[in-house]
Amino acid sequence: MPVDMYTRSGLVLLAIVFLLLGFAWVSRRFGLAGRILPSSKRRLAVIEALALDNRRRVVLLRRDGVEHLVLLSPDSAVVIEHNIPAASDFPQVLAEKQQLQLPRTESPK
Repeated sequence: MPVDMYTRSGLVLLAIVFLLLGFAWVSRRFGLAGRILPSSKRRLAVIEALALDNRRRVVLLRRDGVEHLVLLSPDSAVVIEHNIPAASDFPQVLAEKQQLQLPRTESPK
């Protein structure tokens, strides 16, 4: 009788462990991990990520409407470009820069 009880307890424990692992995999797969604030109040977002090879990837991050391009590797993170205007603000920023440029004048010959 005790052997049957140990076997049943072991199988129940194994089933619980598999259920926990399955829930962890589903939550990571569908992005449920780390959700604290509603998406409208979040200040940080990963806009796009591109794997360069097995060890390195380039990530475009947006923080408070400003984007940053970062190269990530297992031993370092390097900022490639920072203070990039967000894509939704880009036409406005481009127009402002064009207005600030002085008009070209032709040099006398």
